[in-house]
Amino acid sequence: MLFICYPKCSTCKKAKKWLDEHNVEYTERHIVENNPTYDELKEWFNKSGLPIKRFFNTSGLLYKEMKLKDKLPTMSEDKQLQLLATNGMLVKRPLIVGENTVLTGFKESEWSEAIK
Repeated sequence: MLFICYPKCSTCKKAKKWLDEHNVEYTERHIVENNPTYDELKEWFNKSGLPIKRFFNTSGLLYKEMKLKDKLPTMSEDKQLQLLATNGMLVKRPLIVGENTVLTGFKESEWSEAIK
């Protein structure tokens, strides 16, 4: 599994602790130092079955500064994926990517269900 996180994020710390406690093997990746690429995001979005908005860090400062709440509804999915690939701080974290799993954010019940 690929665990994409921002180490200073408290939710990411909780998720990492959960993964460790459940003996889940993962590769950790710093979302700012190694931002997901357009191709990765497109693959994960398609695999996830989630709405594109779930990939955005809607509570982040950058999201708010860029006024994306107003802009995203008029943008194509492709343009939104391109935008996400420009800056890791726009991407919802933590992000977990497995063979058949893509989860954004940390909800223990969702993770327990998806990661067995």
